[in-house]
Amino acid sequence: MISATRKWLRRNRTPFAIGFGVIGVGYVATQYVLGKISDARERMSSDRIARENLRRRFEQNQEDCTFTVLALLPTATDNIMGELQTERITFELQQQKAAKLARNGDGHPSELGSSPPSVTDDDGRSMVSMQSESGIHASQMGIPTSTPGDGPQDGGQQAQKSRKTKLQLWNDLKISSITRSFTLIYTLALLTLLTRIQLNLLGRRSYLSSVVSLATGGMEQSTISLENNDDDNPDQAYGNDFETNRRYLTFSWWLLHRGWREVMLKVEAAVKDVFGALNPRDDISMQRFSELTLEVRKKVEGATEAERKEGKWLQFLLPPREKEDFVLKESGMTTESTPSASSASPLRRLLDETSDLIDSPPFSHVLTLLLDAGYSTLVDQKVAQQAFKMPPIPEIPDLDGPRITEVFEAKPIKLPILLATLTRQAHSIGNGVPNEYLQSMEQVRDLEAFAAVVYSSNWENEINPMNDPESSTVFVEKDGPTGPVVVPAEAAVQESVVDLGSASNFESAWGNAVDTVEKGSSA
Repeated sequence: MISATRKWLRRNRTPFAIGFGVIGVGYVATQYVLGKISDARERMSSDRIARENLRRRFEQNQEDCTFTVLALLPTATDNIMGELQTERITFELQQQKAAKLARNGDGHPSELGSSPPSVTDDDGRSMVSMQSESGIHASQMGIPTSTPGDGPQDGGQQAQKSRKTKLQLWNDLKISSITRSFTLIYTLALLTLLTRIQLNLLGRRSYLSSVVSLATGGMEQSTISLENNDDDNPDQAYGNDFETNRRYLTFSWWLLHRGWREVMLKVEAAVKDVFGALNPRDDISMQRFSELTLEVRKKVEGATEAERKEGKWLQFLLPPREKEDFVLKESGMTTESTPSASSASPLRRLLDETSDLIDSPPFSHVLTLLLDAGYSTLVDQKVAQQAFKMPPIPEIPDLDGPRITEVFEAKPIKLPILLATLTRQAHSIGNGVPNEYLQSMEQVRDLEAFAAVVYSSNWENEINPMNDPESSTVFVEKDGPTGPVVVPAEAAVQESVVDLGSASNFESAWGNAVDTVEKGSSA
């Protein structure tokens, strides 16, 4: 029995060997495939977590931009309000009105409403309403109080001089109220874009710092942290230099303290050219005011698409290179041991990239859209409803309402009523809580696309400085499935750290982002 079994095994040893070999190879192949599937699943999970962290970091960055704009805007608003003191001109006109009533023996100035209605009377009531709504008293504007008896008592030459002064005051009030509202809209739009550029550039550096820390620090941290803890590491030479970031953000000082004035002068010249011929006693229609506003925008921004793309906004947002140290000194960022902006290479790279972004055509495109949103809120909503008494247009149409709606034709109004509305809206643009103008600008989809492009493009310029000659880690470029990738030299056989992609320039990335936004909106 045993010998027979032995002979049978000896005769069939070759098939048995082949069978066991097949089973062994199958087992090894199965384990290899299962291992690869497990690795791919873990890699997909890690990529999904990293992508989600990147999205959350980006969204948090945009919220920070909103809060930063709200924190910085009052500074520019105070400067603009101090330069264009519309309320002071209004008060002087009211003083002249009171003095005239006292001279004519028409009673106390408080009995303004008892006199026959006229253009100036209507304006007096609207200006008093404006002054009370804005919460500004004459004593807060530094205007000395006076009695009606202080006015000129002589006739003839002094009366004619008074009329000329009054006409000049009306013209100053017209130019000041319109210029102030328009300047605040331009300043808000420029500040919104500048803040998006600054914080997204720093957010990109923070994210890349986490990537580099993960690549060079081993696998003790398997994911990219959402929190920004890189500043706690004094040995981290790349990405999050707190002092460099602080000095870079300080350059918004230029727009808040110098750039707004250049914007104001440009807007004021356009307003004088367009609105200068209007008389305070003239009636103005909604359509006429919209056309004049568009003419002002054409003179400031450019009349054609080509002129708007060629518009230079850099002088309003960043100082010239010879005044960079002056900005740092004025903001308290410069000490004897602090290097200048020209010698600090990380700060220099940030400023140069910011300048390139501001001079790019996408910046002008997004700025135009932000201004469209701001002017639409001012003209089509606030002025239309408050000055021309037009009914508000619901954002969501009422499906249960009547299919045929009555067309409302706004009647022309006196210019002083329009000026009173613009004066009130200037306070809403600069100090409104919540700020409806900022909210309308942030609803522009291209603004988020622009921020995403800033956050995700030009990574190669950030990575190249990592090849420090004193560092033991060298980063090299390697071909990847979608284009060149940058990895540490010793990890070139592993997964890529940052994918630069085949289209790394800003313009192509902006085109892809705009196409994505258009597809999303059409869907």
